Amino acid sequence: MKTTLEIPDHVFRKAKVKAAELRIPLRQFISEAVEQKLASDLALIDKPWMKAAGGLRHLHKENLRIQRLIDAEFEQIEPEDRL
Repeated sequence: MKTTLEIPDHVFRKAKVKAAELRIPLRQFISEAVEQKLASDLALIDKPWMKAAGGLRHLHKENLRIQRLIDAEFEQIEPEDRL
């Protein structure tokens, strides 16, 4: 099927260079790229838990803060622990 697509210039240039490196026509390169993207989206359907990956990233700073408190507390050796 023939169609018209608008592709940003920098993406088009990269795709054209890559297709030339692979010695395949640009249309084949783009078709394969779309097929790969569709297959990767299907992989997420098979693994719905992957959609949540990174969902707790906003807690990273809080985790670091808590870890610093724990490190500071356990850095001190109590007199009764010295033998």
